[in-house]
Amino acid sequence: MPGGFVLVVGPSGAGKDTLLRLAREALAHESRFVFPRRLVTRAPSAHEDNVAISEEAFTDGAASGAFALHWRAHGLGYAIPGETLDHARAGRVVVCNVSRRIVQAARLAQPSVSVVFVTASPDILARRLAARGRPEDGDLRARLDRVVPIEAECTIRNDADPDSAAAELIAHLRERAA
Repeated sequence: MPGGFVLVVGPSGAGKDTLLRLAREALAHESRFVFPRRLVTRAPSAHEDNVAISEEAFTDGAASGAFALHWRAHGLGYAIPGETLDHARAGRVVVCNVSRRIVQAARLAQPSVSVVFVTASPDILARRLAARGRPEDGDLRARLDRVVPIEAECTIRNDADPDSAAAELIAHLRERAA
């Protein structure tokens, strides 16, 4: 049965949220795709359309199994809402931006997981991160130097035209849902 999770991963600044936004807009009329907003222990910004939750709510939700996926990165708590499991089990494709570090655990815990690795050249990553100007991003050099090996079903190089990169993501999602 089609459905499951498509985890969009990659280094900070690769443009994951931009590609997800473009794919969500293009697939808005197709109910077989679900693009949940991440729960994050920080306020939403122009760079990330998340749902803000408190540290206490994150800790309680993680302990009680209320999230489909959850992790900590850069001093923040991140989670994918638990109701996404119902969507995946009903045959829908749940598409979400997650940390590369939780891919293996997600493959073991969730139904039918596919991984899309989004990347860009080091110069472009550095430029995009610097343009954000978010103090919570911490040491940009350390973020750029971090390498997390990943096994992906699809790799997208998002160096230039985000519409072309989004078209690659959309093609993968449609193939996944077939």
